[in-house]
Amino acid sequence: MDKNLRFKDFVSNVEAKVGYCSDDCCGADVKAEDCNCSPECESCDCNKDVDEALTLQQRLKKSRMMKKYASRIKIGREKAKRRTADPKRLAKRARKQARNMLAKKLAKADYSSLSFSRKQEIEKRLEKMKPRIDRIAKKLLPKMRKIEQERKRGNSNAKIDKAIAKND
Repeated sequence: MDKNLRFKDFVSNVEAKVGYCSDDCCGADVKAEDCNCSPECESCDCNKDVDEALTLQQRLKKSRMMKKYASRIKIGREKAKRRTADPKRLAKRARKQARNMLAKKLAKADYSSLSFSRKQEIEKRLEKMKPRIDRIAKKLLPKMRKIEQERKRGNSNAKIDKAIAKND
């Protein structure tokens, strides 16, 4: 006689834990860090990266945490304004400006008005242009230094302030 069928037999394994080995793989209830499977393993999802959005409870918890630290963050931001930007930060600003320049050129329109899918397409193309972005950023670095010096001297040009705000 056939074995008795249960409800579980009709339902796919929805409750499978993400990041754990499946029963088809090694059958063990091990985490991804402890799994001995190779990255090519078809039945195991231990090697897959999971990027999940925050749940509502996690969002509320982070919101409370940020409200708690808001004053500290504000003080830190004000201290950072008084300090001169270090070379690492200037390089980051230059890279960001170079990336924005290329994005604007690829978009052939206002980047912020583009659809999400179009922005994704441009971002994908920009990922392939990393060496080009680095070369442009290297050329922009003296300009970033000059902007920073002007800012520190107190020559408050609206253009300089706008450029700094855009790059940070």
